[in-house]
Amino acid sequence: MNKLKGFQKKYLRGLAHSIKPVVYLGQSGLTEAVIRSMTRALERHELVKVKFNDFKEKEQKKEITGSLEKETRSHLVGTIGHTAIFYRQQEDPEKRQIFIPER
Repeated sequence: MNKLKGFQKKYLRGLAHSIKPVVYLGQSGLTEAVIRSMTRALERHELVKVKFNDFKEKEQKKEITGSLEKETRSHLVGTIGHTAIFYRQQEDPEKRQIFIPER
């Protein structure tokens, strides 16, 4: 999928409002286990919230979200407080749950 446009991110943030965080980042930081967990969650849900438990500084969160985005081949939709929202479209068209508007 191409880079998400602003209105598409806004749409996804609206969908994410009602879901709970699935992945939690603790004091160990970004580990292989976290990346695997995030990848599985994206495959299953497409839209995932990540909660930062121990990283409260903005720069730390920015660095970690950038790495997560790259490692999981997902899109950072937005951050709200200590929570980040990621999206990755399901590769199998039959299993897609979220359909993003084009306009």
